[in-house]
Amino acid sequence: MTHMEFAHPYFGAFIMFVVTFTAFGATVWLSRFVSRKIARLDTEKLKTTLYECGPEVTKQPNTISTQFYLIALLFILFDVEIIFMFPWAINFKLLGWFGFIEMLLFITLLAIGFLYAWKKGALEWHSIK
Repeated sequence: MTHMEFAHPYFGAFIMFVVTFTAFGATVWLSRFVSRKIARLDTEKLKTTLYECGPEVTKQPNTISTQFYLIALLFILFDVEIIFMFPWAINFKLLGWFGFIEMLLFITLLAIGFLYAWKKGALEWHSIK
């Protein structure tokens, strides 16, 4: 073969992917460039000034409790595991006793993980003082 062959059935899809990828990157770069050019950079003093009355504004570090992230992670974990139960429920009759025992094992492991997190205090919300 002395020339490239463009008759592959997925060549058009590949070209569309490349064009879309390039257009997305160019759009992100252009929006970032334009927003940095038109953004006001002198708003820091405005943010720390008093508004009519009230206490003196002081800068404080923005701290978020790690407990929030732990609870969010546990929520996502248990939520994803619940999603695994939907295909089982749809094919319950087809899977028979084997599927039922497998789901009992799955729920048991899920309960053990839940009890472990509860015992370690991961589900307790502490005050942020």
